Amino acid sequence: MQLGFFTMPIHPLDKDWRQSLREDREAFMLADALGFAEGYVGEHVTDAAENITSSAMFIASLARDVKRMRLGTGTVNLPNIHPAHVAAQIAMLDHLLDGRLNFGISPGGLLSDSEAFGNLDADRNAMFLEAIDMILALWSQEPPYDLAGRFWSLTTERTMMPDIGQGIVAKPLQKPYPPIVVTAVAPFSKGVTAAAARGWEPISANFLMPKWVASHRGRYIEGCEQGGRAADLANWRVAKSVFVADDPAVARDYATRPDSPYVYYYRQLLTKMKAGGRANLFKEDQDMPDDAVTLDHVVDRLVIFGTPDKVAEELLAFRELTGRFGTLLYAGHDWADPALARRSMELMAEKVLPMVNDAEKGREAAQ
Repeated sequence: MQLGFFTMPIHPLDKDWRQSLREDREAFMLADALGFAEGYVGEHVTDAAENITSSAMFIASLARDVKRMRLGTGTVNLPNIHPAHVAAQIAMLDHLLDGRLNFGISPGGLLSDSEAFGNLDADRNAMFLEAIDMILALWSQEPPYDLAGRFWSLTTERTMMPDIGQGIVAKPLQKPYPPIVVTAVAPFSKGVTAAAARGWEPISANFLMPKWVASHRGRYIEGCEQGGRAADLANWRVAKSVFVADDPAVARDYATRPDSPYVYYYRQLLTKMKAGGRANLFKEDQDMPDDAVTLDHVVDRLVIFGTPDKVAEELLAFRELTGRFGTLLYAGHDWADPALARRSMELMAEKVLPMVNDAEKGREAAQ
């Protein structure tokens, strides 16, 4: 198992934006120094708590400081942006990163973003598919372009001047394009199957109950079969909220006290999901009434905390349920206590990950 980083940062509303951005950047640089394989960052435009407004812009700010780790948009919310803009920005970003970019895409999940961009009542899944098809066409075709869809049309035919380079959309450094990943947030996600059939790879979200994360495994294999390729579960990524400390009492307190950044994170998500009619993401039984989906219920089931040996034991149990996946994406949370937050990442990389991998090697040898 590899270790990665995924943050959809949710910060206190009264926190200085400069400080939260600085700490978010420091988390990526620390992950890189600790040997994390890759790191992803989300984006929202209309949320004062989830205040990274452009994943591409944020990643560009890390281009010189993150030396080894691959970086990924997690995700670009395609219905909200013109496909030509996305194609050009992602191509440039891939060059800035010297080909270390993973292109994470989605239809977008924040309803206030959808309202602001005028697509709240639109078929955002259809917009998402049309957008990515146009982006891939721009990266594979030569200009002038002639792309006409239901939501966007794109051509540079009338203004093309190839001798000076006008009318040409840039292509990424990686050929034919950066790896495409999608974040799956639904039980038995059909999106995982559709993505895998197209050669894309899934990330299972950290706010899904473990049994629903396990449901993505079969969907991924099914999609790979549809796409005529072998399913490589090393390409399946799973995000998880984890906090590790040297002292068990400190771990419990930081992860579960009322003002915990982990509790704050899930309070925000639970409120948003319930308001959007998506409380089912937090249910182990889909017949469970929404009122029974409490904050304590969610935090108890979705946050792993403790000393390194306890966290390793719980992650091994989690993988027994889900089946093996290639990369555990350590979910980023607000640095309410920067020293504890940093120490957690250090213990995760230096203690927990080796324990998990050594235990699994032992199991393989015994079989």
